Amino acid sequence: MQTIKNKTLLITGGTGSFGRAVLDRFLQTEHFSEIRIFSRDEKKQDDMRNLYKNDKIKYYIGDVRDYASVELATRKVDYVFHAAALKQVPSCEFFPMQAVKTNVEGTQHVIRAAAANKVQKVICLSTDKAAYPINAMGISKAMMEKVAIAEARNLKDTVVCITRYGNVMASRGSVIPLFLSQIQKGEPITITDPNMSRFFMSLDDAVDLVLFAFENGNPGDLFVNKAPAGTIGDLAQALIELTGKKVPIKIIGTRHGEKLYETLCTREEMMKAEDMGDFYRVPADNRDLNYAKYFSEGDREIAVIEDYHSHNTNQQCVEGMKQLISKLPLIRKEVFGEEVMQYAY
Repeated sequence: MQTIKNKTLLITGGTGSFGRAVLDRFLQTEHFSEIRIFSRDEKKQDDMRNLYKNDKIKYYIGDVRDYASVELATRKVDYVFHAAALKQVPSCEFFPMQAVKTNVEGTQHVIRAAAANKVQKVICLSTDKAAYPINAMGISKAMMEKVAIAEARNLKDTVVCITRYGNVMASRGSVIPLFLSQIQKGEPITITDPNMSRFFMSLDDAVDLVLFAFENGNPGDLFVNKAPAGTIGDLAQALIELTGKKVPIKIIGTRHGEKLYETLCTREEMMKAEDMGDFYRVPADNRDLNYAKYFSEGDREIAVIEDYHSHNTNQQCVEGMKQLISKLPLIRKEVFGEEVMQYAY
């Protein structure tokens, strides 16, 4: 990444695991003279202040739902990484309008405040659940993407683009901490469907994706990384072999709102996606409101192109899965006994 000196970066939702990872990446370099952490959680901000003790970091209390607080935080900012969101599927399912207020309206506030203050670039973080969404969280993130693209069309001084990635391995509420806890207690590992596949990304992978979009993004671009994938059954077996503890596996069946596999790029997006090595770039749909000229002719190729999903990407076997998860701070600490810093996901 090119050196960016004397520039200011704002991270919304910056007290989360992503913000912490970005800080760890940049604090040891000459990138950015100031990094602003924007969030509504004063306790987490105080924890970070005591942990880092770094004058380069500035803390802003606020909420993306409140435009005034966002506008204040974006003054004299050069770049924004927009990570603030409601991410838990169950809470969004029970309170969908809360997801709308944070994920959709909050994103519009961030973009419009950034544009008002002539921020150079805004990177919005999305999720694989936005592709063919079946739950409130995914639907709100899909709308967030649409809002970002719509706003990007009308801006001259501010570039807005999007990154979309899957669940971060060992994040809060995910299966790796659950499986590991069950193994350590000698309990059966509860698996919904051993053939269910998921993308496997580390926190560093997520940061790399955002930085790639930061360097290469045009207005309205969507970036996806080519993440490895595997089945939940192989993941469970990998954890059993790493810990050396034999526990049974119990199949409990697919739960409400769960997919057999996750999609990172729909086939409609893959039709226009540009292969950029480790990443796909999907340019924005820049059609105007005159849709009539698009109705007379379609595209035959769209019927034969596949989605990019966790069933048809690079599949990891048990050995490959062991190599992936062995790098995680949680596994290094709990399984190998190493002293490593863990993020409060």
